[in-house]
Amino acid sequence: MKTDGDFPFLLQAFFSDRLMRQRQASAHTIASYRDTFRLFLVFAEQRLKKAPSTLRLEDFDTPFIGAFLDHLEKERGNSARSRNVRLAAIHSFFRYVALHDPVHGALAQRVLAMPIKRYHRKQIQFLTRPEIDALIAAPDQKTWAGRRDQTLLLVAVQTGFRLSELIGLRCEDVALGTGSHLRCTGKGRKERCTPLRRETATALRAWLLERNGQSKDPVFPSARGHALSPDGVEYVLAKYVLIARQQCPSLEKKRVTPHVLRHTAAMELLQSGVDRSVIALWLGHESMETTQIYLHADLELKEQALAKTSPFGIKMRRYRPDDKLLAFLKGL
Repeated sequence: MKTDGDFPFLLQAFFSDRLMRQRQASAHTIASYRDTFRLFLVFAEQRLKKAPSTLRLEDFDTPFIGAFLDHLEKERGNSARSRNVRLAAIHSFFRYVALHDPVHGALAQRVLAMPIKRYHRKQIQFLTRPEIDALIAAPDQKTWAGRRDQTLLLVAVQTGFRLSELIGLRCEDVALGTGSHLRCTGKGRKERCTPLRRETATALRAWLLERNGQSKDPVFPSARGHALSPDGVEYVLAKYVLIARQQCPSLEKKRVTPHVLRHTAAMELLQSGVDRSVIALWLGHESMETTQIYLHADLELKEQALAKTSPFGIKMRRYRPDDKLLAFLKGL
């Protein structure tokens, strides 16, 4: 194998040999790592004034990588969680470097010692029922795109699918007979089936009839017939949120993303009395503990708990009904 700081060769081998052949990483993982290194190489080209194909491993010591991570947060506006995702991809690459290019083992160890950034966990955002209704009513049903988008929003809010799962849906994944459901492959290549409510199944049936696609075609295509991109879905959602705000002003205070629709589906289940273990299965969570965040976000559940407690400083007495004559006079 070529070594001697041959960064382009090592990076290509990392994707083709380590990720694709050895680990058989999912398409989502490869896409995430790809985006990380595209951002990293553009940053390196601007800072070092070198073409990406001429870069060497010696160019990437920890101060440089730290500067790249700061650039993501301060200039691109990424959150600490997004920063940590990018760092995880870089860590994975340098673990490969440590094994296949021992000359740069010390550099790899320094990079691998870079810690993830701690961050505050904010309370999750979700939509209330009036906000859901306003959002779903926003698309124009007189247009092809409007009918597609309303069906997409309805499926997203009812199923709680991740963005990658939504855009990955194929016509063959939709079952609309007895026991209507959708099949999808989520994180960790776990397949699951999610049942559909009657109104969602009805909307999907009408849309697929109009869509008239083959079994391998995407359920929600772009105008060119390809699957919608993540950016495309985010653009569509942002457009309809602006329209829905005119009917539901409470949306002004919320930043609505595709993942907020996933949280909304989970909160709808929780507030309907569905057990947390079922919610975990519904969303495709690895652990039931992941659903704990929805308990923290449910203010109504906390208010119900508060109502069952006794107030401070007030002596509790046994209830005694009024005398019959007094009750008669009181009712006049």
